[in-house]
Amino acid sequence: MAVDIVTFGCRLNAFEAEVIRSKAEGAGLSDTIVINSCAVTNEAVAQARQSIRKLKRERPHARIVVTGCAAQTQSGMFAEMAEVDRVVGNDDKMRGDAWRAAREAFDLGAGEKIAVSDIMAVREMAPHLIDGYASGLPRVFVQVQNGCDHRCTFCIIPYGRGNSRSVPMGAVVDQVRTLVERGHAEIVLTGVDLTSYGTDLPGAPKLGMLTRQILRHVPELKRLRISSIDSIEADADLLDAIADDARLMPHLHLSLQSGDDMILKRMKRRHLRSDAIAFCDQVRRLRPDIVFGADIIAGFPTETEEMFSRSLDLVDECGLTFLHVFPYSPRPGTPAAKMPQVAGPAIKGRAKRLRAAGEAALRKRLDAEIGATRDVLIESDGQGRTQHYLPVAIAGERVGSVVPLTIVGSDGERLTI
Repeated sequence: MAVDIVTFGCRLNAFEAEVIRSKAEGAGLSDTIVINSCAVTNEAVAQARQSIRKLKRERPHARIVVTGCAAQTQSGMFAEMAEVDRVVGNDDKMRGDAWRAAREAFDLGAGEKIAVSDIMAVREMAPHLIDGYASGLPRVFVQVQNGCDHRCTFCIIPYGRGNSRSVPMGAVVDQVRTLVERGHAEIVLTGVDLTSYGTDLPGAPKLGMLTRQILRHVPELKRLRISSIDSIEADADLLDAIADDARLMPHLHLSLQSGDDMILKRMKRRHLRSDAIAFCDQVRRLRPDIVFGADIIAGFPTETEEMFSRSLDLVDECGLTFLHVFPYSPRPGTPAAKMPQVAGPAIKGRAKRLRAAGEAALRKRLDAEIGATRDVLIESDGQGRTQHYLPVAIAGERVGSVVPLTIVGSDGERLTI
């Protein structure tokens, strides 16, 4: 049997899962399950542990390897699980020699499970072109950056990912060109802290320069999309590209986290509420049809009902369409875990209200699309997405194609044609 990957968490983990599969199978592993874990919340870690137990019951003879951010930050906890055969670090998982060592350890019955190196010592980032992407797959990811130099008080991810490091621009452009030649219509640039791209490279190029180089040197690319960004770091070249090139999709996901200035300060964020609103206004002037998504945390320590209401109001003030709502979860070792905590029921209630606001905002945007003709990337036999990342229920179109379709309605979750 082949190597099976079970992935939790972000898009970057989803991208890296394919690299892991290639490296592990290339090292000769078989009948192996790899848990690619997430550490962003306690719930994500608990889900990984539950999955490990369940999979071992279902496949008692399979080897189980745990990797990802939770494996990096809590390697001992996973190593203590009887179901786990190996714990591989977050940088190690991208290297073939780590998977060869895992196979040899299985063969020898080695008692030492942990193979986790010091993530903070990693200074460079190699490009990883995924050969396993099926030709014609509609949307594929290109990892251009990893790690984070910032230390938000709620976040454990820098300790799972290390400091910020970038793939050189030329290598990124080559990857994009190769993927386009293989028939992929849409490329998504992904990373942990995308807008810190290039700070470690000669000349310190920024994300905007990288974006413009891709668009300039790969003219046959149909659609380029950028995943989550920190708006306070958005540079002039990026804004120019948003304004000038229709191939850069009019959809940005923002790491906002809160709408209250005091909470933002206690989070150690680098923007204020007014900065977020001003950024959305500026980009909307440059690209009037832009759609925004955002990450918002509900119930951060010391958050009062009044403070929370400012986050709720931000949905309208920034004109947000997609919300990723995170009920605050204290992560051991972070400064926020030592702050006065909000009661669990209050956190749950606030998260529910934020999600309701997000659902209402999405329905409003879907209704506003009726009558418009949009270029829809056909993702599967039943669904496509517009350039604004809005889902469309479709039938009968060729998967991987980009088709102009007129929107005639909405079911509250997807557009209909």
